[in-house]
Amino acid sequence: MSARGAHLRTGRRSGPRPGVPSGLASGVRATTRAATWAAVLGVVVLAATYVLAHDLTLGVAVTAVAVLAAVMVYDPSLVPVVAMPTFVVAERVGGDALNMSLGDVTLFGAFWVAVLFSPRPFTPALRSMLWLSAVYQLATLFAVVATPFAQNSVEWFHAWLLVGGALVVGWAVGRSGHATLGLTLLAVLVLAIALDACATAAVQLAQGNVSPVYPSWPFELHKNLAGPIFASVALLAFVRQPWLRWPAWFRVPAFYLLVLALMAVQSRQAIVGLGVGLIVLALRAGRGRRRTPILMLLTMAPAAIFVASRVQDDLSGDDPFNSTAFRAVGIEGGFDVWREHLWFGAGLRWWTVGPELGFQPPNAVAEVLSSVGIVGLAGFAVLMLGTLVVAWRMDRRFGTLAVALLASRLVASQFDQFWVSIIVSLPFLLVGVCLGAEGFARASAPPPVGGSARSAAPEPAPEPEPGPEPVLLAGRP
Repeated sequence: MSARGAHLRTGRRSGPRPGVPSGLASGVRATTRAATWAAVLGVVVLAATYVLAHDLTLGVAVTAVAVLAAVMVYDPSLVPVVAMPTFVVAERVGGDALNMSLGDVTLFGAFWVAVLFSPRPFTPALRSMLWLSAVYQLATLFAVVATPFAQNSVEWFHAWLLVGGALVVGWAVGRSGHATLGLTLLAVLVLAIALDACATAAVQLAQGNVSPVYPSWPFELHKNLAGPIFASVALLAFVRQPWLRWPAWFRVPAFYLLVLALMAVQSRQAIVGLGVGLIVLALRAGRGRRRTPILMLLTMAPAAIFVASRVQDDLSGDDPFNSTAFRAVGIEGGFDVWREHLWFGAGLRWWTVGPELGFQPPNAVAEVLSSVGIVGLAGFAVLMLGTLVVAWRMDRRFGTLAVALLASRLVASQFDQFWVSIIVSLPFLLVGVCLGAEGFARASAPPPVGGSARSAAPEPAPEPEPGPEPVLLAGRP
């Protein structure tokens, strides 16, 4: 019986399930075996190093090198996958001149592995985003030349890594068919941090202390770093992605745990960003999913009330050093610096050792204008708006999450600093995974009957009619 006849008799489509790459399950099994052996090797090396040297820091460093070397030998394409959890580690390295997080350092190493070993060719969407990143880099190069100092040059390369490098690494994870494992490894670490934040908040509340929580395990994080991380992974958990294949028993509790952790750290800009991301998901939820967005918006209503009340308290209080007053002073200072350097700004990281001393403005527009001037702000607008447009035009199964992540970051940065290592690289890393997963799905999809593989590859998979929408929300099974 033909596939069409089977469909007419059963009412179901024959062939592979739409939206689920055919080789994903086998890829996950192979990668899980590799990760298991790498974990065993890591435990052995860590124990041996600690016994011999009695230095836990040295043991962790040697273990990381040994695990990455083993993964490189087994399959170099797995290095970005195994490294996913390390991209949110905020410990600083490199002294005053370099001053980057450990997550940035591992991202740099994973980038070169991805460039050498990731599948080719890049999809048109990824190439477009990389060109948009190049436009921003070109626009900010004028600031590097106009105001030369070491941190200015270092930050220029750093900004390229946080956007272009993160996109390529995320692409390598998704395009190799290992999106599920890579994102699960990342989510498990972030959930561990969220559990620590919630436990600390519970202890503080029992003592009558309602101050923000600063997560300290498995490593220390500032609340304004932890908040955007929780928000990004919460968006990932909220949408039921067919290509991600997270079960409901993991996805739904993870989302609410991350929301509670976000409330514990009281990162207001991250709460606003999460709300914007959820609104984007609600607007693109599609037919037959109307009640879930309403329930989602009702869930976020207490968070919105909390943010509004805290801002009102700051505005009506007498403390000149509260969060809102501090931001107002920082934004005003950023615009003051920009007025003295209209076109090319005072240089990247001018607030550290540049010609103007101060602190990083807590607003994306003020930060970019004061750093790279009008020319740089034009490049920044091209980068952010352009990537939003590219993500919006992607297949909805992959592009909806990408749009939500980018919109969340852009809006949240209007109330906080934008160019801060992890909170820039993580959204672009996840967008890169979406791009790679789309490329893997296209490469794995069989050619349509009567068509060639070449003609089918560039086209997105058709939406099933009248089946469920490609983007499904966690609120409903």
